[in-house]
Amino acid sequence: MKARLILFLFFLFSYSISQAQESTVTGTVTSAEDNFPVPGVNVLIKGTARGVSTDFDGNFSLKVNRGEVVEFSSLGFKTVSVTINNQTTLNISLESDVESLGEVVLIGYGTQKKADLTGAITTVKAEDIERTPTSNVMQSLQGKVAGVQVVGVGSPGDSPKVRLRGVGTFDGSNNPLYVVNGMFYDNIDFLNTSDIESVSVLKDASSSAIFGQKAAGGVIIIQTKSGKFEKAPEFVYNGYTGYQFAQNVVKMANTEQFATMAYESGSQTDINNIQSAIQRFGRSRVNPNLPDVNTDWFKEILRPATISSHSIGVNGGGENVTYSLGANYFSQDGIMDMKNEYERFNIRSSVDIKLSERFKMGTNMVFSNATKYNAENAAWFQAYFAVPTLPVYDPLNTEAMPVAYSDATKIGYRGPQNPFPTMRYNENQLKIRKLLTNIYAEYFIVPDKLSVKSSYYHDYSSIDERNVRMPYFISENSQRETSSIRKAQQTYSNQIWDNVITYNDVFGDHNITVLGGTSYRDEAVHNLSATGENIAGIAYESSWYLDFADKESFNGNVRDNGERIYGVSYFGRAEYNFMDRYLINATIRAEGDSKFTANNWLYTPAVGLGWVISEESFMQDNGVFAFLKLRASYGELGNGSLGRSSGERTVSIVQTDIGDQPVSGIVSTSNFANLEWEVTEEKDFGISARMFNSRLALEADYFIRTTDNAVIPVIQPISNEIVRKNAGVIRNQGLEISLDYNQNLNDNWRINIGANISTLKNEVISLADNQEYIDGGSAEFRQRTRVGDPIRSFFGYETLGVYQTTEEIQNDPIAVANNLVPGDLRYKDVNGDGVLDADDRVMLGSYLPNFMYGGNLGVSYKSFDFSVNFSGQSGNKILNRKRGEVIFTSGTNMDADLAINHWHGPGTSNSYPSSAGLRKSWNQKLSNYFIEDGSYFRIQNIQLSYTVKPGSLLGKKMPETRLTFTAERPFTFFKYNGFDPEVQDGVDRETYPVPAVYTMGINIKI
Repeated sequence: MKARLILFLFFLFSYSISQAQESTVTGTVTSAEDNFPVPGVNVLIKGTARGVSTDFDGNFSLKVNRGEVVEFSSLGFKTVSVTINNQTTLNISLESDVESLGEVVLIGYGTQKKADLTGAITTVKAEDIERTPTSNVMQSLQGKVAGVQVVGVGSPGDSPKVRLRGVGTFDGSNNPLYVVNGMFYDNIDFLNTSDIESVSVLKDASSSAIFGQKAAGGVIIIQTKSGKFEKAPEFVYNGYTGYQFAQNVVKMANTEQFATMAYESGSQTDINNIQSAIQRFGRSRVNPNLPDVNTDWFKEILRPATISSHSIGVNGGGENVTYSLGANYFSQDGIMDMKNEYERFNIRSSVDIKLSERFKMGTNMVFSNATKYNAENAAWFQAYFAVPTLPVYDPLNTEAMPVAYSDATKIGYRGPQNPFPTMRYNENQLKIRKLLTNIYAEYFIVPDKLSVKSSYYHDYSSIDERNVRMPYFISENSQRETSSIRKAQQTYSNQIWDNVITYNDVFGDHNITVLGGTSYRDEAVHNLSATGENIAGIAYESSWYLDFADKESFNGNVRDNGERIYGVSYFGRAEYNFMDRYLINATIRAEGDSKFTANNWLYTPAVGLGWVISEESFMQDNGVFAFLKLRASYGELGNGSLGRSSGERTVSIVQTDIGDQPVSGIVSTSNFANLEWEVTEEKDFGISARMFNSRLALEADYFIRTTDNAVIPVIQPISNEIVRKNAGVIRNQGLEISLDYNQNLNDNWRINIGANISTLKNEVISLADNQEYIDGGSAEFRQRTRVGDPIRSFFGYETLGVYQTTEEIQNDPIAVANNLVPGDLRYKDVNGDGVLDADDRVMLGSYLPNFMYGGNLGVSYKSFDFSVNFSGQSGNKILNRKRGEVIFTSGTNMDADLAINHWHGPGTSNSYPSSAGLRKSWNQKLSNYFIEDGSYFRIQNIQLSYTVKPGSLLGKKMPETRLTFTAERPFTFFKYNGFDPEVQDGVDRETYPVPAVYTMGINIKI
């Protein structure tokens, strides 16, 4: 079988090289409007990377084969396709393009020409999304869009954290709004990447304002694939399969390093524990002072994991009907060695019908059926702390059932440590079903000018959870006597009814588009859960139902609740274009929401201005700029993701002494949150340019995004109760630059290079009166929000190194006062009062990066394509809480970097304390010892592909076939002492590592 496959691939390769004899076609491309030559037109053989660009006079020369299709495309013109027969000369006339999807951008309730945009909008191509093997579309945007931070996740089926232009809210969600085929979503984990037609990222407020209250975190518009009129059916298979591997696995201390730390610590308890391990598990033959155990716990709980995706689809259309149908199966195992996987089956359909010249209807449907088994993330934490002197299994632990797992308490440690009982005796299953349907009807009152459109959308989803906890016994400290099952069901329904009227017309040099509309939404959610214990027949999955539980165990373990929200909005937008030179875009939306008791209604205006300088007479024939536009915009957005107004008013009778006499009185307090809207105001200034025959494209934006009336927790005077109030101001500002260069070097070679950078300054401008800060995190691992600093910054002591000698101790009054010894950390006395206390704590950094970047390099030679994408960030900090939690327990393992580089004598380390110092509370204060640099540089994606052109092979007609090899995240470079510097909120305790992925894929078009 293998020999046949190799022979078949050899024939494919041989055929692709020995194509029909090539001929050269030359010609000139001109504009149909003025018959002038058009430079920089892409002349490309369809289905390949072979092509050239027209020169300054519109001329081109290209080698082609008979039967191939040559496409002529350029910004602002309709694409022309010509099938080659015996032609040697082609003179092409390009018509201006107003409607072409390839040259327009999806915006709210419509589309707009790229040249007419006044806001900050970035479009990502479908092929760039499909390049990433992932279950979530947003993972594929990492490093591709300036100003967009995508924090990856490793657990199968989980969604990455996405931030557009920083964090602007303290109380609510900062997630972007996803608009899929017109429907609003908070999460798009159900979408298949192969079903995506286009993605538009709306970053500024003026572009997002028309979407209303859910758009404060930005908007991402996704259009799934649809058919085209008068197009023959095209069948497409797209699939890949491969493996995932944990990368940059944290190297933990081995038995020798761990024992050395124990002996150096001087702790008799730790030394005795080493001796107990020797007695229980035997003595090492290599070093008789060590036990014959050297467990690498991360190696034990990790595994290679498979990933695969298979999609089929058909697209086409007739004179009055278009259609697109597709199905996808996706499967991904987790790299944690337990029941940890994700499986999803999707079906989609899209149909549009012209009922008459003026009336058309359409429907779109996506159904997703997924099963997800969540990992027990506590196992990551346990594996970090588990000592290497403990094996996975302990044959001497005869009391253990059903498996003789080891337990660290058997050799003297405080906790069991072994992560395997956590992984083997817990199972968390989610069955997730989602159905998106929409139907629309559009009638053109005046053809091509005035239309009305009514659209109905329904998003229905259900999540059935089954959480099984099985009984086991390892030791008195590690056991579960009673089995339990928790069943939970959540159903969610979101209905939206939009009605929009649109008018567009051209009056000489004046082009105007005006639309107005209403939107009604009805959101409902219902939650039902119950927990039962003592499951009869727990060893069999057929018994994992509540009917098998002890009926008495349900008392107090049943929950049933729900919520329903109604909303109505009115919106309008006007677009004006004069001579394709001067642009105005104005938007207004009125939004009503019952959750804001102080003010139900919010009115959010927005305006954008554009000046296409390249259309001015003084810019003609400038030799550099084919297109140059200045943009400026202002917009307001309301944040509807906040919790509703809530609380209560109370009256208490109190007694106090006045003039030595007891007096009774009444104290009235209220913790009712009488909330208003949070309002985000944003100013954006941008440049859009295409230079050097449109080979180089530039997009640059500077933005100032300010959230007023931010909801924050405010401490009430007298009562000291915390009440949520509109009392904060948060600002994000930064610069975004994107550059893309494309050129066809000759008939065979083509290159494209892209790069983007973005900066971010997140700052709290003001808090409530008389409130200097807001504390978050825990007392041991404090985060603080303070005016002038980023939101939720890490807050603690600044270290100056490690005390090296007794002389250093004696010369430092703080060290003497605290009975310090060499090997202890030295902290900075910030206020210089000679005492180290809470007043010496400082801001230690933010989890938000202040600089992000990404880029791509693509090279094509004949039928071969090679691409590399990279991404990175800097300026962010990570709290290594795994290291920090040594404060809660002793006798645990540590990472090898700490074990090797800890202080063990003068000059040995000026960063890490001694082994004995690790156990002292002085060295366990939150400081920059635990706060690490989160910067990284990553090779995001490498792909090599080969395209077999359509034709005949061995007498049989062969379809167009594309073979690909992809490496996703193969290399990441960073300094952080963890698996990965991608930590969603900057606190690393039980973070699931993001794996590297290697796949082989094939795409077939018939």
